[in-house]
Amino acid sequence: MRILAVNAGAHMSGAESVLLDLLAHAGKEGWDRELLCPYGPLAEKGSALARHVEIPAMTPGSTRPGAAESRIGRIVRLATLPLRWLQSGARIRREARDADVVLVNSTMALPAIGVAFAERLYSGSTRRSRRRPRIVWLVHDTITHRKQQIAARLGGRALTLAIAVSSTTARSVESYVHDVVVRPNGVSIPPQPVTPPQNRTPVVGVLAVLTSWKGQHVAIDALTKAPGVTLEIAGSAFPGSEDYEQFLRTKVTELGLTDRVRFLGHVDKSSVFTRWDAMLSPSTSPEAGPLGVLEAMASGVPVIATNHGGSADYLRDGRGLLVAPGDSSALAHGIRHLTSDREKNESLRRVGREAAVNEHDLTSTIASMWQGISRD
Repeated sequence: MRILAVNAGAHMSGAESVLLDLLAHAGKEGWDRELLCPYGPLAEKGSALARHVEIPAMTPGSTRPGAAESRIGRIVRLATLPLRWLQSGARIRREARDADVVLVNSTMALPAIGVAFAERLYSGSTRRSRRRPRIVWLVHDTITHRKQQIAARLGGRALTLAIAVSSTTARSVESYVHDVVVRPNGVSIPPQPVTPPQNRTPVVGVLAVLTSWKGQHVAIDALTKAPGVTLEIAGSAFPGSEDYEQFLRTKVTELGLTDRVRFLGHVDKSSVFTRWDAMLSPSTSPEAGPLGVLEAMASGVPVIATNHGGSADYLRDGRGLLVAPGDSSALAHGIRHLTSDREKNESLRRVGREAAVNEHDLTSTIASMWQGISRD
């Protein structure tokens, strides 16, 4: 049996971590594996798990880590995106001739799937035969933006199945794909939760790449309404978002918060969870299945997140605090609540970890995803 995994970009994020976990699981099941993606961090990390086949980047942003891209550069990359879809689609079709499964890990790769399997867009049949592999989209995006909607329309009808990592995300793709199921994300569960920090200045944190839709600017604004609290921003700039990092640093200076906001860069989550009274996930656009939220829950760290996407799903029924997207006042209220009410804080630590253990253990979630990917 052979699986062909397709990723639009070269860089690592939560979606790519899930893909690598699935490729490792496929290897344990005895499958041959190929990874089609641009050369970069993902290809390097995946080299021990799958044979790498290089394809053009199918993302509109920069492909150069640590390098800002000019406006003209962005325009050129956007203008050439259709050509890169065509080139990638041709390569996918060649590589997929003997594949049993094609796993699509990126929304922006869907147009290339439409190119590779154009006959499916019109035949109305998605049944696998010797010449038609099972094509599965692992949905890591809640489809709300125009570019996502276009990509889904261009390739969605060629798919056999879409596996969404949250219920909210599943609803957002139902109009583009014949068959949709939900398989939530999972994380490694620490043997013990972190010990709640005590008798010190309250600290909250954001654990995410620095890019505008992750909402770090909202957390900074909220800090002006939560006196006595320190904010730690953990994460480095996502390629193409270097200007946003400078915007955040300038904002902190202009608001007079330099003594209360710390930029940590990329850190291991275990090094910050031990001192955070709460983790913030203030994304302004809906995340499909935020791993940072699950990692905090699994470690026993209370979460305050925006009430949309996978966060709303994972933190339902009082497993965390949910606030309106972009509402810094509501976020500040949540921060004040969890840093002053010890009973509420400890309750969310307990309830959140229990939900992570019962529903989001990586050993179970990867097996469940794989069952959906590989089934006939």
